[in-house]
Amino acid sequence: MPYDGLRDYLSVLESHGLLQWVETEVDKDWEISSLARQYFRKMDSKNRTALGFRHVKGNDIPVILGIIGGSRRIYGLALETELNAEEFVRVWKRGFENPLEPVLVKSGPCKEVILKGKDIDLNRFPIPIWTPEKDPNPYLTAACSITKDLETGIRNVGVYRMEVKGKDRTGILWDLPSQHGALHFVKYEATQKPMPMATVIGADPTVVMSAVTKVPFGVDEFGVAGGWRRKPIELVPCETIDLEVPATAEIVLEGEIYPGERVSEGPFGEYTGYMGGPYQMPIFHIKCITHRKNPIYHALFSQMPPSESSLMRQIPEEANIQYHLSHFLKIPGIVDVHLPESGGSYAWCWISINKKYPGHVQQVLCASWTHYPSFAKWIVVTDDDVDIRDPFSREWALSWRVEPKKDIFFIPNTSSILLDPSSTPPEVPLWDRLSSKICIDATKKWKFPEIALPPEHYLKRIEEAWDQYKLK
Repeated sequence: MPYDGLRDYLSVLESHGLLQWVETEVDKDWEISSLARQYFRKMDSKNRTALGFRHVKGNDIPVILGIIGGSRRIYGLALETELNAEEFVRVWKRGFENPLEPVLVKSGPCKEVILKGKDIDLNRFPIPIWTPEKDPNPYLTAACSITKDLETGIRNVGVYRMEVKGKDRTGILWDLPSQHGALHFVKYEATQKPMPMATVIGADPTVVMSAVTKVPFGVDEFGVAGGWRRKPIELVPCETIDLEVPATAEIVLEGEIYPGERVSEGPFGEYTGYMGGPYQMPIFHIKCITHRKNPIYHALFSQMPPSESSLMRQIPEEANIQYHLSHFLKIPGIVDVHLPESGGSYAWCWISINKKYPGHVQQVLCASWTHYPSFAKWIVVTDDDVDIRDPFSREWALSWRVEPKKDIFFIPNTSSILLDPSSTPPEVPLWDRLSSKICIDATKKWKFPEIALPPEHYLKRIEEAWDQYKLK
């Protein structure tokens, strides 16, 4: 059954033992981020839970993180699916091929408290500082920002980091041309009109998941979320702007972004593991805040991998690429796609295939990044007998199936990964940065010697009788 908002989902997480509450009082300006960092370092990714903080110093609003990308188990629960590749791609297709348009309702819990004028104050919420002594201010990290195309009226929902600049304004970082909120703003700015924007904190998990996914431009993320959950998202009209927001949201910020206005935004600890910025970015002016009684503040944990953001990027992007190659481009033989977290689930792309014809590998290498121009610096295609999710197997394939002079080629002057510190010096404007891609054919080019392992049936017998050997 679809979740009835964030609170329903949290209760399910708790029932599965996948949400731990920290009962000690914590400081939002250093302790939440530092505790989360050490937890992600210490815990195996398979065993991580989400974290909740009930007692934030100076505030009575709880903070939660890791509720979507804490682990693959959590992600599967959020999407109500098993995370094997076949099942996940099936659910993924359902959202994109059979979206359910949202429905408009008159009101909802997000309207329980309405604040305007002098009552608008972001400081009432426990917004953490994520890289203590390096970030200049607190940042909204799980905020789903809603805009509409000026010409078509088609909605977009995206997650962009937002630096708190005052009690009623924030910065916003978005990438032009790859992030669709920025494309919407370009049209408004060209006509010298302010762009309405609503920012939601604490939504149904599928809304957040669709907002961080590379949904095609012109496709409504609320519709994709509805397709995933098999039930339309219920929306309510905003109080001060012509936009709609999820009725069960915890917190809603309504406002506008003015043409021609820029402010220094950043630095911020990024998913690359480096500080990013500052950059000159627009300002979001808040005209109204609505929220539920006793709201819950939702945050995404990012910065150095492993993190929540890198796993949240990994799972959907792997499915997105597999869907793009197998279903959209109809390329046969795609077995698996993997984006290692060490590269922020973005810089490396490994693809295993069942090679079918001459040029098959080169087709996959070139096609894998065509759905998103700045995606991936390193693209590697291997045979289907290589476990591309195992670092040792990946290094083994690079060692013995690649002849560098023949099997590696470069694509120059491609779009840069926005926050890649190696692409260009920091003084080059974000939108002018260029990079390149390295493509590696790590498949067997002819009949290789047999792999030097005991036959699989012997290994299976050992596995079945493992306990009798009394090895520790």
